[in-house]
Amino acid sequence: MVSAPSVQYPSGLPTPDADALAHSQAVAQHIAAQIDANPDHAISFEQWMELALYAPGLGYYVSGTTKFGGSAPTGDFATAPELTPLFGHTLARQVQQVLDGCNSTRILEFGAGSGALADAVLSALVDAGRNVQYAILELSPDLRARQQQRLAHFGGRVEWLDTLPAEFIGCVLANEVLDAMPVNMLRRTNDASVSELFVARASIDDAAQPEFAWIERPASPRLQAVATDRLPAIAGYQSEINLRAEAWVRQMGEWLTRGAALLIDYGFPRHEYYHPQRDEGTLMCHFRHYTHAQPLVLPGLQDITAHVDFTAIADAALDGGLEVLGYTSQARFLLNAGLPDIMMAQSPDPQTLSAVQKLVSEAEMGELFKVMAIGRDLDVSYPLAGFATGDRRDRL
Repeated sequence: MVSAPSVQYPSGLPTPDADALAHSQAVAQHIAAQIDANPDHAISFEQWMELALYAPGLGYYVSGTTKFGGSAPTGDFATAPELTPLFGHTLARQVQQVLDGCNSTRILEFGAGSGALADAVLSALVDAGRNVQYAILELSPDLRARQQQRLAHFGGRVEWLDTLPAEFIGCVLANEVLDAMPVNMLRRTNDASVSELFVARASIDDAAQPEFAWIERPASPRLQAVATDRLPAIAGYQSEINLRAEAWVRQMGEWLTRGAALLIDYGFPRHEYYHPQRDEGTLMCHFRHYTHAQPLVLPGLQDITAHVDFTAIADAALDGGLEVLGYTSQARFLLNAGLPDIMMAQSPDPQTLSAVQKLVSEAEMGELFKVMAIGRDLDVSYPLAGFATGDRRDRL
């Protein structure tokens, strides 16, 4: 066993109320039971992240905790669709081109959150006279209920799925989905060796309120091979590998028979993701709009995410038999797809203008977030509208 970074409760973090703390304690006890049941008395961080986010009835994304909100204390973070409907209205133009290119009326969104993106995309397409059907695959019962209430006015246009379709022709949307998939945490111990970060209980005497600690163990042969290829040969360099996201994209090639998926998330191409100066990785936690890098505190109450290695996603798409149809910054995508024309037609107020500035500013979401299109058998003129200028596929 090798020592790993200590767990420090972030200073300035808002104090949860009594009900929230009780919920977090229940999540911690559930995770501690999984650790105790393991012969090694530890679980990989990938398993920790899965339990903290998705444990049935307890995890952050499947419990009733408030997640989305413009400001504390109403939520932990705000996504682009919640800042302004103009994000979804602009995205709808690219969706329409994809649907025309595969002669389909079907849209499938993964992890629809509050339903804001579906609401905006559907509103724009319906107003344009399009006959579309919108399906949502949502893991959280709480969020599904919120979506059903918000989207009720669309009637039978919207349906909720429990499993992946066997085959799908149309447009797939995944906004901030890849970043929430559990990751493995790896660290270079020397030029030739890589260890994996696991989570153990800090003490066996804390059954009532378990606390947790990092430990390091040799990485599995598979992770050793992947990490050796990707992580710089710098002793102590730490970062993440998201094999689940790669598998998810690769699997898409089995059921996306025609059409395209638009993947929107924060991340980098590999040479930027694993830059020698980014030696502590990209892991981030969000609680009441406070961002920090301590995932082992407040289990079940905070979001845990990692940036996306878009080179790995592109490789996974190709492995799955899909094409990479475009890759660019969110700002460039929105401008290409017609955001300026939509704004001029709607005469936005100052609050909307401020939201749009956040979406396209290089200092905020405009550069950090990227858009990638993957798919097959589209009958369209290339490039797709959102990638007409500034396509960065050559940088992947």
